[in-house]
Amino acid sequence: MPDETRADPTTAAAKARRCRAGRAITRAVAGWIAVRRRGLRAGELGCLPVTLVLATVWIIFQCLNSTFLSPRNLSNLSVDIVGTGFIAVGIVFVLLLGELDLSVGSISGLAAAVFAVLNVNSGVPEWLALIVAVLAGTVAGTVQGYSIARTRVPAFVVTLAGLLTWNGLMLVILGASGTINLDENGLIAHLTSYYFTDVGVAYAVAALATALVFSASYLDRRRRMTLGMPHRPLHTIGIRTGAVAVIGFGCAYLLNQFQGLPLALLIFLATVAGLDIVLRRTHYGRQVYALGSSVEAARRASLGVTGVQTAVLAVSGTLAATGGLFLASRITSVSQNSGSGVLLLNAIAAAVIGGTSLYGGRGSAWSAVLGMLVIQSIASGMALTDTPTAVQLVITGGVLFAAVVIDSLSRHTQQAHGRA
Repeated sequence: MPDETRADPTTAAAKARRCRAGRAITRAVAGWIAVRRRGLRAGELGCLPVTLVLATVWIIFQCLNSTFLSPRNLSNLSVDIVGTGFIAVGIVFVLLLGELDLSVGSISGLAAAVFAVLNVNSGVPEWLALIVAVLAGTVAGTVQGYSIARTRVPAFVVTLAGLLTWNGLMLVILGASGTINLDENGLIAHLTSYYFTDVGVAYAVAALATALVFSASYLDRRRRMTLGMPHRPLHTIGIRTGAVAVIGFGCAYLLNQFQGLPLALLIFLATVAGLDIVLRRTHYGRQVYALGSSVEAARRASLGVTGVQTAVLAVSGTLAATGGLFLASRITSVSQNSGSGVLLLNAIAAAVIGGTSLYGGRGSAWSAVLGMLVIQSIASGMALTDTPTAVQLVITGGVLFAAVVIDSLSRHTQQAHGRA
């Protein structure tokens, strides 16, 4: 008879592998926590403050109204952030230079008016009218950027003049009618009304995003190792990839519970991801951060200050025009009020609340996404709880003030540690 008390070698080896894997994961998490703790002491807060604010907002409104975190409301929320979100991403680019663009609201309204007049009144095909409308925003931003770079007049003044100029031009283009209704079955209308109802599309996008994050992180690690530069350990890459997978597949599941993946959200996130790569991985992006840290130092280093400033304002104008078209798509009309109201304030607030520094040189394209989620979540929660708009403005203003204070304290802490 075999000795039943003798351990199975295969089982013992499996247990040993599980133990080693568990210890490796524990060390990875502990290492990541230690790195984050050192960063927090040095004032590098990252997206932690806005994430905590967003979680708090969601918890409060879910307690007040159980439908707040329902798939339907979250799906609507994901589409509502797109129009202003595009404009906020453009604001991020300008803030990275330590400047401010006050004309983005007017440019968004101008682009929507150009599209409506060309398509509805003149019969120009939608795709061509769309291209011309976006190019109108690009031209407006380029003119402002070149003026700022060549004359060295503060961007605040130049874009304030632009705000008035582009708004007046929009009124001229719209003419006496003032309001133009768009085709509800047209290309622009479908930007915010079309959903990928096949559940596989949302999961495929989540899987693709996870794979791209892992591939980009791993290839960057290999490149840095080859050059002998500091690099992320594999366990950190694994944690980042796992977090993206959880968020991506979780969002895909929730969206599929309603109507599926919205086309507007897909376009928005793809654009933000592309612009984030431009900022972090290209020579142009490094120049933007360099100018934000110190324009004079950038000039002495022979960087193309004029070209970079012009390009940044052109990007801001292009994204403002794109956002204006998505906002027009949401209501399928363009009026004299397009681009006005609190649109500019919400776009700036979203960039700052998301973590982009007002002092320049710190922030990312994803800051606008997080900031817009906070602002639109507050608006959605207020609508569900029948709270007056005045209270919404007060709460949004309070969150913005807190974000500016945190940004200032973070900068002082980084300076004390020699990191700013």
